[in-house]
Amino acid sequence: MRKQKGFSLIELLIVVAIILIIAAIAIPNLLRARMAANEASAVASVRTINTAMVTYDSSYPDVGFAATLATLGGADPCTPSSTTACLIDSLLAAGVKSGYNFAATGAGGPPAVQYYVTASPVTLNQTGTMSFCSFEDAVVRVDPTGAAEGSESACQALSPLYN
Repeated sequence: MRKQKGFSLIELLIVVAIILIIAAIAIPNLLRARMAANEASAVASVRTINTAMVTYDSSYPDVGFAATLATLGGADPCTPSSTTACLIDSLLAAGVKSGYNFAATGAGGPPAVQYYVTASPVTLNQTGTMSFCSFEDAVVRVDPTGAAEGSESACQALSPLYN
């Protein structure tokens, strides 16, 4: 009889088992890394909105701060005006970016003398674990529970992102 060349069933099962063990270790780390990236993107977006709000207030002093995120954005090609300022990209102006929901509102006035920005995960514990907010002082604050802050005073009660 000839000896056949190749792998036995046991050898193939061992290789498959090793691959599954490696995947079981790697996938949770990949998901945590993705959530961390989403959270970093959300913080950067809140800072971008803060800068856009101050720029909008300087550009349109009779209006004050922008009433909505959509007012800070605009469709391509964008022509700057008080209704479409072209200060943020259209994706962020739509309110959803990198696994986070964004909202911004201007209040008071006219002109609007206050604004409030929030960023909360689209799906808690899947796209992110923390929520972020900011207002006129432009300090990004964090809520480790991931709950969206309902008011500016609730945001003021939170700790700054970096102490």
